Amino acid sequence: MSEQYLSLCKHYDTQNINMMNIEMISKKTQQKTEETNKKQKRWGKKFEDKRNWKEYNEGLVRRGELYLSLDFLESWDNELDKMNKGKKGAPFAYPEQFVNYMAFVYSIFHIPYRQMEGYLRKLSDLVSRDIAADYTTLFKRIAKMNMTLPETLSEKGEDVIIAMDSSGVKVTNRGEWMREKWKVYRGWIKAHIAVDIKNKETLAIEITDETVSDSEKFDDLINQTEHNIEGKKIERVLGDGGYDDKDCFNTLDKKKIESGIKTRINASTRSRGSPYRAKCVREKQKLGGYKGWRDKYEYGKRWIAEAIFSAVKRIFGETVRATSIDGMFREAKMKFMCYNILLKWV
Repeated sequence: MSEQYLSLCKHYDTQNINMMNIEMISKKTQQKTEETNKKQKRWGKKFEDKRNWKEYNEGLVRRGELYLSLDFLESWDNELDKMNKGKKGAPFAYPEQFVNYMAFVYSIFHIPYRQMEGYLRKLSDLVSRDIAADYTTLFKRIAKMNMTLPETLSEKGEDVIIAMDSSGVKVTNRGEWMREKWKVYRGWIKAHIAVDIKNKETLAIEITDETVSDSEKFDDLINQTEHNIEGKKIERVLGDGGYDDKDCFNTLDKKKIESGIKTRINASTRSRGSPYRAKCVREKQKLGGYKGWRDKYEYGKRWIAEAIFSAVKRIFGETVRATSIDGMFREAKMKFMCYNILLKWV
């Protein structure tokens, strides 16, 4: 076999390999293009990020200032005078604003009450004022604290669209092995929330045990939201299938609130105790099913409620440390209150 023939074979092999490489690259490029087209078709146009990241980043940095915000010292004496005016029995030694701050410290840093007393001893040396409350006083005052959500961020007169959801909160850190080994069932508690989809703040919260369904707390969340957004109106409620209940739809109809509740696929178009629900089901069919209905009512924004649960659990932990039922409920509620406070710092 001559050298010229071998050289020619080598040349053709090289050409074939190059052609195969070009074909492979072309196929990969075509696949990526097809995937991109599918995503664009599914999600729509490319997301345009309009957030001012410098301002947002500064807001997140400023949250750290809240962890050591000692504003309660400025109004300490005046607040105590108001609290003790006309009070019978022993006077208050610590103002309410101070108790709120310690509740925040308890939630964010997971400090036990005895260690909180030591924390205040050291802090007293730094601020030149005796604020070293003993752990028993802290426990009792936090237990009796007014558990109301802070003032809302929504603008006055602006209609509010809320998203509702619920999520479980663990009552112990002990794992599944201990439950299986010792047959110990501790159960869990449930947080039901209503969230403003624009400002991402919690407007209403109810804490229950795991036996209470989502629809059972629907009216309570609606009423609490209306109270907290005084002067404004609930425009629409977004909720998953857990709220697909005739009583929930009747409440929305009575209060003239638009429904963004996802109904079942086989939902009846007859009233069956709720004419408004039947009307919503028929409208969903006219819109071409779930996709058309989803786009009209912006059902996808319901994820904001899930994002709030995720944020609260990441920052404040997904378990409660209290042992009594009342203590568990109070501690879980306190997490969402503290998160609302954090939102005001961004």
